[in-house]
Amino acid sequence: MPGFVLLVRHRGDGDDAPGIGYTVSKKVGNAVTRNRMKRRFRELARAMLPESGIAGADHVLIGRPGGNDIVFADLGEHLDSALKRAAKKLAKPA
Repeated sequence: MPGFVLLVRHRGDGDDAPGIGYTVSKKVGNAVTRNRMKRRFRELARAMLPESGIAGADHVLIGRPGGNDIVFADLGEHLDSALKRAAKKLAKPA
């Protein structure tokens, strides 16, 4: 996705609650820019992970440069698309 990278991994601990983590490196910008991106990620996760997240998996959002320039609604659509793709990949037999 243009604003972030989504990593998803099953924990295998029997807990169905989805986990979430965020990381935004200094390559993205200064502290104000990084903190704004993390706040946007937290709000996206609050809104989308309870219904669209993968149960029993850890989700990590990694910020990309320019992610703050993307409209919040578009970021939500990107996250929804990324979650669907991740669910398909995790559902495939290894």
